[in-house]
Formats: sequence, structure tokens, C-alpha cells
Amino acid sequence: MTIANKIFSFPIRVYWEDTDAGGVVYHASYVRFLERARTEWLRSLGIGQQHLRESADVIFAIRAMQLDFHKPARLDDDLAASVDSVSFGRASMTFGQSLVRAGQVLVQAEVRAACLAASTFRPRPIPPGLFDACSDAGSGRTFPTRSTP
Repeated sequence: MTIANKIFSFPIRVYWEDTDAGGVVYHASYVRFLERARTEWLRSLGIGQQHLRESADVIFAIRAMQLDFHKPARLDDDLAASVDSVSFGRASMTFGQSLVRAGQVLVQAEVRAACLAASTFRPRPIPPGLFDACSDAGSGRTFPTRSTP
């Protein structure tokens, strides 16, 4: 099931530690930027990951990620890391995400997170309350996600 979300955007400033010796963002730093946006998106819905683990025995682990690099980010850039859409499986969420500088898309990503029982690290269905909270955030454009078997 795909939920069209309001585009959630989280500001990111590129620091020295995010770059290589040439001042260009190191490829692994983009993954951290995207993670922050997903975490802050959940937080904006009133969902804390620590609380989920402690109260519902739920954690999310990244199962798959596809990144398309269009242009590099550089030291001191102001970026917007977004969550553009979310689609749900029984035990997973797939996020469409992007990193943008001054209206120009630098990176697009598709990220699939598996819902796991924190106590066993085994897959489990997304709890109904969590699904409802994420679904209620919907109302905007969708970001295409590839189908997964």
C-alpha cells in the first residue's frame, strides 16, 4: 500500500567531517543525511524510535537502499533532506527520499526498512498504531517505488 505524504524536509548543513579531502561530500555521508530525515519524519509524527523499542519491542533495520547521485554536495552547503513518500508492506516500509540544494536534486534514494522484533531481530508485522500514525501523515505527491518480491 502506498501512502502519499506531505513532503517532509529536514535541514542539513555540510560540515568538514562529512567531506573528503577535496571538500566534496563523501558518499557514505549521504546515507547519514537520509537516516536523519527518516528519524525526524517519525519524530514529527510523535513516534520515537527508542520508545518503540522499549514499549512495543519494535525496531527498523535497513533491508535495501538504492541511491542515485546526480550532483555533489560540498562543504558548507545547506541541504534539504526529504521523505517524499512511504509505501507499506506487511513488515516493511519503503521510503522515497531526496537531498536537495537550492531547489536542485543532488541525490534520490529508495530505502526499504524492515520491521523487526527488537528482542529477537526477527521480522514482525508493523503494529497497527504505527501504521495508522504514518498513514495519517499522507496527503501530497507520491514518489515511485519499485516493487519488491
